[in-house]
Amino acid sequence: MIPGLMISAPASGTGKTTVMLGLLRALRDAGVQVQPFKSGPDYIDPAFHRAASGRASFNLDTWAMGEGLLDAIASEALGADLAIAEGSMGLYDGVATKGAVGHGASAETAQRMGWPVVLVVDVSGQAQSAAAVALGFARYWPELPFAGVILNRVASPRHERLTRLGMERAGLRVLGALPRRGDLALPERHLGLVQAVEHPDLDKAIADYADFLRAHVDLDALRAGATGQRNPAAGTLPRPPAQRIALAQDAAFSFTYPHLLEGWRRAGAEIMPFSPLADESPDPQADLVWLPGGYPELHAGRLAEARAFRAGLVRHAQTRPVHGECGGYMALGAGLVDKDGLRHQMVGLLGLETSYAKRRMHLGYRQATLRAPMPGFGTAQKLRGHEFHYSTILAQPDAPLAHVYDADGGDVAETGSVRGNVTGTFFHLISEATP
Repeated sequence: MIPGLMISAPASGTGKTTVMLGLLRALRDAGVQVQPFKSGPDYIDPAFHRAASGRASFNLDTWAMGEGLLDAIASEALGADLAIAEGSMGLYDGVATKGAVGHGASAETAQRMGWPVVLVVDVSGQAQSAAAVALGFARYWPELPFAGVILNRVASPRHERLTRLGMERAGLRVLGALPRRGDLALPERHLGLVQAVEHPDLDKAIADYADFLRAHVDLDALRAGATGQRNPAAGTLPRPPAQRIALAQDAAFSFTYPHLLEGWRRAGAEIMPFSPLADESPDPQADLVWLPGGYPELHAGRLAEARAFRAGLVRHAQTRPVHGECGGYMALGAGLVDKDGLRHQMVGLLGLETSYAKRRMHLGYRQATLRAPMPGFGTAQKLRGHEFHYSTILAQPDAPLAHVYDADGGDVAETGSVRGNVTGTFFHLISEATP
């Protein structure tokens, strides 16, 4: 049995990531081996978790992942003292149509693993009324284990006293009360937090969060509330799409789900990182070049000038596969227009033209049936993934790679592309769909 907790909240923006990072570091400093997880399709938070805990963090996603993959990922906590998962959005937020196991809600992950919920409640602008909100979350799903609440953004000792009275009346345990502090916010951009590798002094920031949590949260009570209902059954991580994989890794290309990379490595694949921003070519011995998502629009000028990178990619594509996801897909295209309306020439292995001059959000789970092979998968294979970007498609002239649908089965225009050995998708692959 893996004892654990789910750090969640009534909504996004309540401070649960700050709480999560502070808890991970504070417990690590106390000698506790903590295995972090992220519930839902987030590829930025796990890097912060790793920086705070010293252990790789993995996503658990009840919509996109089947039982076997969920168990394989949960097994990463075996041998740790405690598992702590960070939820996405609000505790019960998910999609309307059930996926592989559930609807993608953090509550489903918590219930499946038997991890009690620690609800981070932003109490600014209310006092006793916050208890009614928390009580509704505790009773909405009666079978969901509930450990208690952490009050966040408390304005004063009087405010804390009144809020605690409300929680006491509701029968809810208060595990901590965090005073309002404007300096605890992590920097953000349009896809969420600024990447961990870009934070100017991340370790100091996390250490400050840990000090703050130690001062205002009962860590012993919180840890004592951790439970688990099951040991994960045997499962396998995703298999690698090739033996030697040249993987773009830098500030422009960094969005790859950790369970994919771990599965590739454990199956014996060789990961060969290279940096397009440093004008590095992929290793000529690679069997596959994989360009993950990221922020190519912030570095479009440098990518346009990276001649060695572009030439190496073109040479590779003559005989071996190249695949790009979202930002990587855009970089493989003909051109990218930045937010100022300036067009930058991209690699040109695909005809895709994208623009950030007129932002349009594309967000949600994706299910795809391949119309042509892509690395690791054959025609007609069904995949599950997630799409999140703000670009507008100006042209997508190549043959479509897949029939793509949203979580409810509605058609999606972002079909991906295939031209020769080159493929690309706007969705980030999470798993192979299970029957």
